[in-house]
Amino acid sequence: MSLFLEISFSAMANGLHNWLAGSISNATLVSVTEMAIAGVSLLLFLVPLCFFLGYMERKVAAFMQIRLGPNRVGPKGTLQIVADTVKLLFKEGLTPNASDKFLFNLAPIIVVVTSMLAMAPIAFAKNFQIWDINIGVLYVSAISSLAVIGILMAGWSSYNKYSLLGAMRSGAQIVSYELSVGLSLISIVILTGSLRMSDIVASQADGWWIIKGHIPVIISFVIFLIASTAEINRAPFDLAEAEQELTAGFHTEYSGMKFAMFLLAEYINLFIVSAIAATLFLGGWMPFHLGNWSFFNNVMDYIPGSLWFMGKTFLIIFIIMQFRWTFPRLRVDQLLTLEWKYLLPISMVNVIIVTMMAIFGWHL
Repeated sequence: MSLFLEISFSAMANGLHNWLAGSISNATLVSVTEMAIAGVSLLLFLVPLCFFLGYMERKVAAFMQIRLGPNRVGPKGTLQIVADTVKLLFKEGLTPNASDKFLFNLAPIIVVVTSMLAMAPIAFAKNFQIWDINIGVLYVSAISSLAVIGILMAGWSSYNKYSLLGAMRSGAQIVSYELSVGLSLISIVILTGSLRMSDIVASQADGWWIIKGHIPVIISFVIFLIASTAEINRAPFDLAEAEQELTAGFHTEYSGMKFAMFLLAEYINLFIVSAIAATLFLGGWMPFHLGNWSFFNNVMDYIPGSLWFMGKTFLIIFIIMQFRWTFPRLRVDQLLTLEWKYLLPISMVNVIIVTMMAIFGWHL
């Protein structure tokens, strides 16, 4: 079953390319058309995904707080997020008179586009990814860093002190925690010897790195979860949007669909962070195997790789959502102290240990 799905994914992409090449004589136009189709397909995937994540967020919050959550609109409240989206569609998009109107309108677009670009090298199944670039890990790290430009642009162009303060907090936070995120990813790159996502997944055919990499990889995984949660501005690191202090932070002045675009980008970033963690530490679409247990391993192989990938990704999403409803928001000094005095030194020492593991072959 899994093999059938993998073959059909590859055949679908190749069939589309051959059909376009036969219909369009210009090779450049064929490439542009394929990119446009990929972009539209990605958008059609991400919008329902964000709807589901919005619903999941509310249900997880309700579970953590021992209440029901959305339960009025649609079966079990499943259409509540759709109702909220319709409300945002019909809300007037206001632009402050004193704002820089061009940058004010451009900021949410930049935030969403950079989030979508980071999806390119993520492998949902074998041979099923938009772009199998040979520097996939570096590409995701670089592209995700560009989102801070849109946030700073939104805060500055709004001509609002709350917005500007939230944007500056976000900039300091993202720049700081990127170091720990990068070092935790470097641990897996050192063990794998490749930056390509497909190579990293293939290296886990005999066991996921979080298992065969011993304690240093587990430390890298924990640091990645903490630092990446801070990098995407989610609680308890949501100082850029602290409602009690800054109204809504960098998007205080936004309404309607412009506000919805920031919300969309937040959920896309949540999915990307979880997908990267699942790919690098939990084997991506690779099934779970136990040594020479042939029967067990064959049963695991029967489950499609795409289901393995999505299952691992949503498990990590659930953990990150639990963070939001478990821990109180940190102060600014606590947030920066956590990174510079604890996470960064631990990450640097951990990278040295992982390097020694790779050199001497101490991993499984």
